[in-house]
Amino acid sequence: MAQKNLSCLLYGAGEARFEERPNPEIEDPHDVLIRISYVGVCGSDVHFWMHGGVTRKVSEKEPLVMGHEASGIVHSVGPAVTSIKPGDRVAIEPGFPCRRCKRCKAGRYNLCPKMQFAADPPRTHGALSRLFKIPEDFAYKIPDSLSLQEAVLVEPLSVAVHGVRLAELKPGQTVMVLGSGTIGLLAATTAKAFEASAVFISDINQAKLDFAKGFVDCTTFVPSLDATPEEDASRFCKDVNLEDGVDVVLECTGVEASAQTGIYALAVGGVFVQIGLGKAMQSVPMLNMCEKEMVFKTSFRYGSGDYEAALGLLGSGKVDVKSLISSEVPFERATEAWEKTRKGEGIKNLIRGVQD
Repeated sequence: MAQKNLSCLLYGAGEARFEERPNPEIEDPHDVLIRISYVGVCGSDVHFWMHGGVTRKVSEKEPLVMGHEASGIVHSVGPAVTSIKPGDRVAIEPGFPCRRCKRCKAGRYNLCPKMQFAADPPRTHGALSRLFKIPEDFAYKIPDSLSLQEAVLVEPLSVAVHGVRLAELKPGQTVMVLGSGTIGLLAATTAKAFEASAVFISDINQAKLDFAKGFVDCTTFVPSLDATPEEDASRFCKDVNLEDGVDVVLECTGVEASAQTGIYALAVGGVFVQIGLGKAMQSVPMLNMCEKEMVFKTSFRYGSGDYEAALGLLGSGKVDVKSLISSEVPFERATEAWEKTRKGEGIKNLIRGVQD
């Protein structure tokens, strides 16, 4: 491997540089080196591009290789690797837990306190490079029917799958999805795949809702900026003829008023899952929640079985993500993809891997 590892590093808000870094080396017998094919852009990438990070920031002294939604081709494997081989096409799960703590041993490795998640400052670099090293069991071979572009969407689809599984959605139940961004769209189509009888998507952006109608067989709802969340919820239930409310709410925006609307729209004994991340402190209508004896759950990334479930949905055709892919840019123009997403252009913008 004489060629160096060309990577895209963020040094601060609005400052990205393309540099040659040392090639990663196989150190553990279960290590796998992936030749990155595509990297997707999500909202967190844009936040880093605009602000240099979230709670922890990148710096001139400690720049960060970006990218966590990725697919690629196996380049080389450690001596103990048996599940994949060089040349296999894979989707990458970008977070590696310690495997030893109580949370990992309980099957909740997404909550591991020592999680090494791709592109997490200051020292956990991401996948926006020529080669990326991961443990064998975090590389998932994709079916022949799935393109490497589509495989990038396994990561956000797993977020949606995790939320739907937390809701314990049963066939025939009704679902309200708040937000029609990438995660909201994937949550809605996942709910359909889990045999929800009806899916409703709420958003203030009519253009996004128009796309959602074509992507998911759903009914859409536009909240009023002049109404309270309780009034919006009442109007929603009346419009869709659900006097008792919806069985499940999947909140994908992280916006306080949106969550409040979802809680008011929920049926007695219903399940609310908070998937979207928003401001640190938010208020909820506690009295209404108690009177309905609703179940309120929070969701963080994805965990045991979610990647396999997401790949199963894609491989079976129950979920189709082709129409979500809006653009591709060459590796050397990665910042253009961040800018497209920042401006709200497209749904899922991709960055192609390094070309020899």
